[in-house]
Amino acid sequence: MSLKDSFTPEEWFKIMTAPGRAGGVIVAASPSGVTGIVAEARAIGEAIREQVSGPGRTPLLEAMAADLIGKATDPRTMPPQERARTMEEARQMGMEAVRQAIWLVSAKASPEDSVAYKNLLMVVAHRTAEAAKEGGFLGIGGELVNDKERAALAELRELLRLDEIAPAVTPTINPDGSGNSP
Repeated sequence: MSLKDSFTPEEWFKIMTAPGRAGGVIVAASPSGVTGIVAEARAIGEAIREQVSGPGRTPLLEAMAADLIGKATDPRTMPPQERARTMEEARQMGMEAVRQAIWLVSAKASPEDSVAYKNLLMVVAHRTAEAAKEGGFLGIGGELVNDKERAALAELRELLRLDEIAPAVTPTINPDGSGNSP
């Protein structure tokens, strides 16, 4: 029996989609225009791939990696998702999805898996925030992470309770992004 078998298909769906939802919280906090949203979406995908394939993977991250490289999920089998009507509603729905996923992982996986999953969520959020400049004009000026994104990151950090986790368990990101050991 794999760790994934500890979760129902609906629960696993929440766990698998929460990293993207964490990035979506940042996007919704301060939309960046078309090119910014493309950069942020790419950052979400790259951060997820790096974290689930990087050194020190836990069984949960390994199960997630296996699903990411496996056969794509049939959209007809996915639970229905309510669509947000505003960016604020999207941010709130994303926070709730992250909250539920954290609870599931904390309840059904090891403490190490829980810490690794929380770190995954936070790395995705940070990378999303840093993917595109906010403000400015025609690429001139602006700032990498604005006040709204900083507030969303702080809200996620509080939700994840990362301040209660020892600094030694923060994720190590390989500089080349390959996921291979240095």
